[in-house]
Amino acid sequence: MNGKKFRMPARRLATVATATALAAGPAALAAAGTAHATGDQGRASAVVLRTGLDVSLLNKTVNVPLAVSLNQVQAPQSAEKTALTATLDGVNGGKPFSVLAAEVATAKATVTPAKAEGYTNLVHARLHVPGLPLLSLVEIGQVTSKATCAAGEAPVADSNLLGGVTVLGKKVTVTTGGTTDVKVPGIGEVRLDLSKRETTSRTAAATALELKVSVNPLKLNVAEVEGTLTLAKATCEAPPAPAAQPSTAPSGDPGDVKPQGGPGNEANLAETGGSSLTPYLAGGAVALVVAGGGALALARRGRN
Repeated sequence: MNGKKFRMPARRLATVATATALAAGPAALAAAGTAHATGDQGRASAVVLRTGLDVSLLNKTVNVPLAVSLNQVQAPQSAEKTALTATLDGVNGGKPFSVLAAEVATAKATVTPAKAEGYTNLVHARLHVPGLPLLSLVEIGQVTSKATCAAGEAPVADSNLLGGVTVLGKKVTVTTGGTTDVKVPGIGEVRLDLSKRETTSRTAAATALELKVSVNPLKLNVAEVEGTLTLAKATCEAPPAPAAQPSTAPSGDPGDVKPQGGPGNEANLAETGGSSLTPYLAGGAVALVVAGGGALALARRGRN
């Protein structure tokens, strides 16, 4: 009776130990070769025109916010718009008022796993505000902005003025990265900031032209306009850099590795096709040998 009571637990113990060793080997191998990817993406945006103006009519008895965006696009998905005009309702006797007209007005935003990029291009553009229906607030030949954010690289912001600039009927010389003030008696004043660029470790923003406007034609208070306008802006945020993969290549030249010991010893792993998984296979084999030896010892004790 005592012998039977001892043999049953011994056999169960041996079975459990063997099963545990078999399960632990594949689990260790799987954990060693598993990689996880994140779903993070880059971002990009582009806009040809964005206005933030306050339009006051009839001695400020009527206030109309002038908030217009032309060709504003955003991505993770690729996007592109090419509208050439932007209009505003409610400030021109019920008729649409043309804020911007251009021969080319393109905004494009693209995101891939490796790069995010925003791009704008504006050609032969004329910008108007209420109160000055015949005189352009600003006319430009061509401006472009581009923001590029590649994974693992420094972001780049770039904007260019490729033609002349006319403000309130006056041709002006603007300085890249500087500020230009234009004042016209009886009409108003405009401050221009050209080629504004900002970058961080993962983001970039480029603005071709930003205008601060204060217009009150002949001080008649018929239409007073104040605020800011942004022309050709592009932004981006880089996708995360890919995780570095552990190298499985041997540290030295396999030809320089010599077998250790005499001819009867184990062959060099480099010659027999050993890989980085060999230590895990060896560990699993050792676990099986230990489990098998324990089971055999318990079985023999049970027979005695």
